Amino acid sequence: LAATLTAWICALVLHLQPVDFVKLHIPTSTKLLLRLLTSFGGVFGFSIMFNSSKKIAASAGCIGAIANTLRLTLVDLSLPAAAAAFIGALTAGLLASMIKGNTGYPRIAITVPSIVIMVPGLYMYRAIYNLELASTMSIGANWFIQSLLIVLALPMGLIFARILTDPSFRYCT
Repeated sequence: LAATLTAWICALVLHLQPVDFVKLHIPTSTKLLLRLLTSFGGVFGFSIMFNSSKKIAASAGCIGAIANTLRLTLVDLSLPAAAAAFIGALTAGLLASMIKGNTGYPRIAITVPSIVIMVPGLYMYRAIYNLELASTMSIGANWFIQSLLIVLALPMGLIFARILTDPSFRYCT
């Protein structure tokens, strides 16, 4: 939220407005490869910012590359963004459980960076931008609701993965 408000104020000062991304006309295989590489780099960077070791950051990067690429592909296939975020986070949680079992890395150290890249910053920015304009307030409300659903779907995906993989997590002690 702080980053969104900062970006919005900068955009007001610089007279910038959000626009749709330019459609890339590249082969699907190239798009997948680029998504895997950039997702890995983004998650690796987030993990390093969270003061993780390079090995943990690389593990988180691998998880995030798979989970985020899956999420983006599902959105391309017209799955609602919140549902795709849930599936992406669920995938990240399941992969983290597998890696945790083999390496002993703390689950939170590899799951949080792997889903931070899925936080809908553009949706939040468009919400704030359009809410500020009286003529597009309903558009802003739509972007806000979509971003809220995604933000709620991310931890839900991790919780479901934990319920599925950790028998002790399923019960209250």
